[in-house]
Amino acid sequence: MPTWKELRRFLQHDGWELYRTGDHYYYRKQLENGRTIYTRCSMGSGEIKYVQWQQILKRELGVTQEYFNNKK
Repeated sequence: MPTWKELRRFLQHDGWELYRTGDHYYYRKQLENGRTIYTRCSMGSGEIKYVQWQQILKRELGVTQEYFNNKK
């Protein structure tokens, strides 16, 4: 499983905008169809748990594991 640091690196490489920090990093991305999607990322550096990672990929990022691996 990826780490939070790897997720942050992916978000930067994939064109996500860091728009707020606090207890987490908060990112958003404007899609071509005009829709804005959002995600948050822990400030920690540990590994993301499997179930949580699957939800982040599907619900928040909307990408496949392969796409993530190619962008990180």
